[in-house]
Amino acid sequence: MAIKVAKFRDVSQGTQVGQFQVGERDAVHSLDHIDPKYKMLLDDPVTATVAVIGSTGRANLTPVWFDYEGDLVLLNLATHRKKVDWIRVNPQVSYLLVNPANPYHWISIKCTVVREISEDDPVEGPRVTAQLDKIWTKYTLQDGAYGLRDPGHDERRILFELAVDSVATFGVP
Repeated sequence: MAIKVAKFRDVSQGTQVGQFQVGERDAVHSLDHIDPKYKMLLDDPVTATVAVIGSTGRANLTPVWFDYEGDLVLLNLATHRKKVDWIRVNPQVSYLLVNPANPYHWISIKCTVVREISEDDPVEGPRVTAQLDKIWTKYTLQDGAYGLRDPGHDERRILFELAVDSVATFGVP
């Protein structure tokens, strides 16, 4: 299935008629095919803001580490977090990745959960742990196992796989 991409007009080259509106629309078959100037935001250790709808019906925004595989976005969470329950009730999730060197260069991704995998699953559980270790290394530049498990809990993880519904892009690096 194709992913819709809305390319907003930016002002990096000066003002223009219709700036900050969608200038072009495109489609890609996976996040691997996003324009390289936006794909860098996915591949570099850029902290994402994830939005989910909380129990009050309002958006809950949290900074998270970002990961994806092909056409799936991956969200790895501790099972005791409220966000896990909220996602199960409303599986629509949105991400915003903003270039830390230029806030006028960003990508927004709207997704829907298609699957969740428990770290305790006897077959796929090791994938959850391996993915967590992978993003630990991406964001901390430290090899080895994820080093921030809560010592006050027997912290278990859930890996949500999210299908990308649409993407919006803005600006240049």
